Amino acid sequence: MNMIPTQRYDIIVIGTGAGGGTLVHSLAETSADILVLERGDFVPQEPENRDPTAVWQDLRYRTTERWMGGDGEAFRPYTHYCVGGNTKFWGSVLFRMRREDFADLQHIDGVSPAWPINYETLEPYYQRAERLYEVHGAAGVDPTEAAREPFPYAAIPHEAAVEHYVGRIREQGLHPSPLPLGLRSPGEAGWCILCNTCNSFPCHRNAKSDADVCCVRPSIGRSNVTLWTRARARRLMTDDVGRRVVGVEVDHAGQTRRVEASLVIVSCGAVNSAALLLRSDSSHHPAGLANSSGLVGRRYMAHLATMMAGFHPFRRNQTVFQKTVAINDFYLQGSDVPYPLGQIQSQGRTHGVMAKTAAPWMPSWFFDYWVARGVDWLAMTEDLPSRDNRVVLDGSGRIQLYYTANNVTAHERLVQEVRRMLRGLGLVITYAHAGSTQNTTHQCGTVCFGTDPRTSVLDSYCRAHDVENLFVVDASFFPSSAAVNPGLTIAAQALRVSDHIKEVDLGLGSQTLEHRGQTVEDVAPGSMALEGLRGRGQGGVRGSCWG
Repeated sequence: MNMIPTQRYDIIVIGTGAGGGTLVHSLAETSADILVLERGDFVPQEPENRDPTAVWQDLRYRTTERWMGGDGEAFRPYTHYCVGGNTKFWGSVLFRMRREDFADLQHIDGVSPAWPINYETLEPYYQRAERLYEVHGAAGVDPTEAAREPFPYAAIPHEAAVEHYVGRIREQGLHPSPLPLGLRSPGEAGWCILCNTCNSFPCHRNAKSDADVCCVRPSIGRSNVTLWTRARARRLMTDDVGRRVVGVEVDHAGQTRRVEASLVIVSCGAVNSAALLLRSDSSHHPAGLANSSGLVGRRYMAHLATMMAGFHPFRRNQTVFQKTVAINDFYLQGSDVPYPLGQIQSQGRTHGVMAKTAAPWMPSWFFDYWVARGVDWLAMTEDLPSRDNRVVLDGSGRIQLYYTANNVTAHERLVQEVRRMLRGLGLVITYAHAGSTQNTTHQCGTVCFGTDPRTSVLDSYCRAHDVENLFVVDASFFPSSAAVNPGLTIAAQALRVSDHIKEVDLGLGSQTLEHRGQTVEDVAPGSMALEGLRGRGQGGVRGSCWG
């Protein structure tokens, strides 16, 4: 590849998912000149968006990249390289972590460690993230939820069959509550139609609250934001003493470019962010960039998750949009043990071809018959951090993931609780399918934040201890995984980091931060942003949706 001339920006954001996309949206309000790098492209709106065969059998949108497992076998991860990242394919369940999740919490198999911030620190950013991602819910119903203000939007109503089961669940002494869901104007013309292709599908109407439609597209119309798609960051380069990132080497549209910025934000996802730092080793950072602690890539976590279904052989399930129920009665302790077990969620309708991926030898008609009569649930338990669960690079530079599930006893007990609940609903036939050791959904923990540089990689604002102008903002920073979907916590912390950058790095006063569309005059004299605005080189596609 040919190297083309260096270009200069104030801020480079690598990745457009829940972390990077949210940061771009917030930082775009300043006058800082921002380059956004996305290794994929926009997901096209096309009939295949809602085709289970295309999505689940043909894996039309999933990366073709192969990672290595700890056993040396190659596998295709559940990862999507596109604008919006994996948020394009999430189920839009946007939970706050529980207040207890931020402190040391004893589990059957070990301790979930405390965070360097508490719930109260993140609470105002949770509010902002819920508004940004248009979260629907109902406060005061979930027994584990801290006292809070109302949700920005009312909860999605249960369909008739689900409402019936919710009543029966309450009769069992449990406390079902509405799932907090990020959906755009459900029921209104042209927006969300509450269909049965939400979980793991890209929305064919752009009506799912993902980082692409909520954050990136509104930002790239601004004059100070440049998006490069099909742009893969290869490595980060530092100055002569290794204290600052001075450039990013990027493969973009068949060319190798070096781009520079006063501040670099890595938001590639827990596996790829760790891999990028490990690839960016140098004489000053021989074990990988920002890795004096030796923790980059270590403490990988992914939730223990079992997909479950209860069946009635003579009763078809007429529900279309099924994923509206959460059950947190076992989140902080089980019915027979004083330890957390995890969360139960209703899930989007399973399609026959989706079930067939778990047992491809079975005939298709079998799955079509049973999924039509099934009610789908997810049992999810916290995965505890372990140094041995880690991301490394093999001899050829390929990602290798070592992962062994822990806290398994708690998860098995949670699955038993779900089976008991389903039998109480008259769904006497149950099915359960758990993920393998190649678990890459809800990935987190590989670049954890904390207060001690010896035991963490980032400070409480996700700034690297070792490199003063480097931030990592995705689920990498999680010291623990909790037992709720991580997306809203990533977005909330991204907003908190953005405010920190505006105040500390861009020199914007607190009053200025309350306003949108700042100009150069709003930036403090001599600040990083003004210096970058005056010295930036030319080039790039400004405000282009298509890179």
